Amino acid sequence: MPLPTPTLHTTRLRLRPFTDADADALFSLHSNAHVLRYWDSPPWDDPARAERFIEVCRRLEEEGTGARLAVDRVSDGTFIGWCGLYGWNPDYRSASLGYCFTEAAWGHGYATETARAVLRWAFGALDLNRVQAEADTRNTACARVLEKLGFVREGTLREDCVVNGDVSDSWVYGLLRREWQPDAVPAR
Repeated sequence: MPLPTPTLHTTRLRLRPFTDADADALFSLHSNAHVLRYWDSPPWDDPARAERFIEVCRRLEEEGTGARLAVDRVSDGTFIGWCGLYGWNPDYRSASLGYCFTEAAWGHGYATETARAVLRWAFGALDLNRVQAEADTRNTACARVLEKLGFVREGTLREDCVVNGDVSDSWVYGLLRREWQPDAVPAR
């Protein structure tokens, strides 16, 4: 069953399905070694990776297993990153959350604002009971975003991935529907 990727709006942002026109901005984001320093995959060195990413977004939608949304700043229409749900399981009413933002977008609250909009959609339209997320233990900024949203750190996956040749741990976070506070104002 397909899972149509929605278009969502916040005060400062528009979240929308990816288009082929996003390939250059997406490549720029994922080829930045500093942005991806905590990812378990290396920065992209081939622009065709962006086209494959966009194709995977379409496949997630068609297969009904997730949705990735491009994030544009409303004030100037600039692409600043993406956020998505993957591993959507309607039987268990669960999914995992992930996001990636340009370095210029860091520190402005965009990740929190974006994830809040996606979570509102996930707990509302998709009727999820649980959303999970993982963060490299060195990525304190990501952990802070998740905690501002109400996620609870549930454990540590020891040496679960290799990041830039270094073995790394990840924190596992969970957010339950009964704990979700969609209108909570995050602390900065």
